[in-house]
Amino acid sequence: MKNIYVLILGIILLSQINTQAQPWLQNNQLFNPGGIPSLPFSQPRFCDLDNDGDLDMILGNTSTQPLYLENTGSSTSPSLQLGASIFAMVDPLDAEMAVFADLDNDADYDMIAGGFTGINLYENTGSVDNPYFEKVTGFFSDVVVGNNPVPAFADIDGDNDLDMAVGFSENGMVKIYENTGSSEMAVFNEGDSRELGDVGLFAYPIFCDLDADLDADLLVGKDTYGFVYYQNNGTTTQPNFETNNGVIAGLGADTYWNSPALVDINGDQTFDLIYGTSSGPLKYFENTGSETTPSWTENTTLFGGVIDVGGASNPVFYDFDNDMDLDMFTGTQMGDIKYFENTGNPFGPSWQENSTPFASLKHSIYSAVAIGDVNNDGNADAIVGDLSGKLYYHRNAGLFFVFESTFLTNINLGGWSAPRLVDFDGDLDLDIIAGAENGTISYIENQGNAENPNWNLVSGVFAGIDVGSNCVPSPADLDFDSDLDLVCGDLFGDLAYYENAGGQWTEHMNFFLGMSVDQNATPALADLDNDGDPDLAIGEYAGTFSYYQNRIMVLGNQNPDNSDPEENLQVFPNPASQLIMVNFSLTESSEISIKLIDAGTSRETNIYSAFFNSGAYQLPIDLTTVKPGFYILSLKTNRGTFNIKLIRI
Repeated sequence: MKNIYVLILGIILLSQINTQAQPWLQNNQLFNPGGIPSLPFSQPRFCDLDNDGDLDMILGNTSTQPLYLENTGSSTSPSLQLGASIFAMVDPLDAEMAVFADLDNDADYDMIAGGFTGINLYENTGSVDNPYFEKVTGFFSDVVVGNNPVPAFADIDGDNDLDMAVGFSENGMVKIYENTGSSEMAVFNEGDSRELGDVGLFAYPIFCDLDADLDADLLVGKDTYGFVYYQNNGTTTQPNFETNNGVIAGLGADTYWNSPALVDINGDQTFDLIYGTSSGPLKYFENTGSETTPSWTENTTLFGGVIDVGGASNPVFYDFDNDMDLDMFTGTQMGDIKYFENTGNPFGPSWQENSTPFASLKHSIYSAVAIGDVNNDGNADAIVGDLSGKLYYHRNAGLFFVFESTFLTNINLGGWSAPRLVDFDGDLDLDIIAGAENGTISYIENQGNAENPNWNLVSGVFAGIDVGSNCVPSPADLDFDSDLDLVCGDLFGDLAYYENAGGQWTEHMNFFLGMSVDQNATPALADLDNDGDPDLAIGEYAGTFSYYQNRIMVLGNQNPDNSDPEENLQVFPNPASQLIMVNFSLTESSEISIKLIDAGTSRETNIYSAFFNSGAYQLPIDLTTVKPGFYILSLKTNRGTFNIKLIRI
């Protein structure tokens, strides 16, 4: 007789749970415990936008319009969280980044944005504590700044109105524009401008009195490493900017395209340095010196913790260090293989990077990696793919990896190969499933054995699966029917679920309904919370990771009388669109009842009841009137209640 494993809901139902009962609950803290988004070419700027006495952050980037992060802490102990979508109406082409200044002297902050269309004014037509921004067309039409300029504002000539510095893209020039209007009606034109200097290809200026001499200095980020500091050695009415890079020596030396903000974020009366980078993570250097002589100490608490590999993250999970929890490997845009040790536990991962031992696995850009013991020697080996479309076997020799150049030489998938290791044919050795740039999946069977792999391409196994471009597959038994299903990502950020029904692949279109994934989605299915079902981690082009907990399924043994029940409850097909067949067997005559339990709301619906003699039965159930979602199908007999997960698509 056979033990029945059932699905027990272990969910605390929150009010915001969708009644459609989508199984994937996003939890950003797994890969970003600080909660600060890591967006490409990040440009942080600060302003008290809600007039509560502390500094909020406005985060520019190249992915979307600027984001508002409200300071829910205080002026001395900041805590930044994603706030209201106050920039939702701002055109992303107008605003790759934004700064805030009162250009019309009405006691609230206006938004001045730099973007593809140049510099744009969005006037605050709301209030000082409830801003609303409306575009003023043509306000900067008399300045010639090209695409993606970066503005900054300060009164550098002592005439009580705000002047403007502009950093230029593509040529790195910094220009100063005098405000020839007034504090109520600013006027900027090309004739009243002067060049300050050239820092490279891109320039990111910010004003700040960094030496506390009551005039505005200028710190400029740039396309290469580091910063340029223009110290104002003139007066409050006659500026004289001279370079003095010793003040910021060493800062930004390990990051690229640094865009700075200088603000007193912690309320200690000194200006701290916070800057964005090309890869996205924000860096924070606290000024532990004085008002006149800054000294910089990195603080990783406020913005720390986010995992960002720079571009084209492509995760897989494997217990590499044999400590009973899942570690993470990922490919990257530059081709490096990154390793993040799970220093937490099987129920709550925490990540510590240690990629140095895997430097030899790099072949070309846009890498992907699969990890598994392919020669049964107790060490986890690596199969690497990359932009070339080839596959490379690196044998783990214990202290280092050995590239086995005679393996997989006959395999070329045409471009952007993304391998996964799995025993697909159940013969106790590791085969390779690999996606490719053309959107298809290849099956590369291990026709050797567990000790001596011999991989060969077998055609037709995944016929009919084509996601269009840049296919990245992840195999797992999502429907718990003892075979491997597939989740695939693609170039455009879509996810597709293919159910394996006896070797035939059926796509279910609504499986990831409502999930938002960015470009180059690279899924990885793994039980990261140790509750018995596969969760979903996703890499993307930006280099970050997102995590979706599978909140429906927790495997356990529900056996009311501690006997070995023979009910053998099964449902086919699953997921199902309309008609299902409910299979069960009875060891004794019994009244039975079948009901559906909505996994999101716990609402129960009785769908069948009758008396049956002992025996095996196949009962058709019509789901036409059942809305799509995730359910528990519950069969009650004299011997107990037996449950199984059901997905209605």
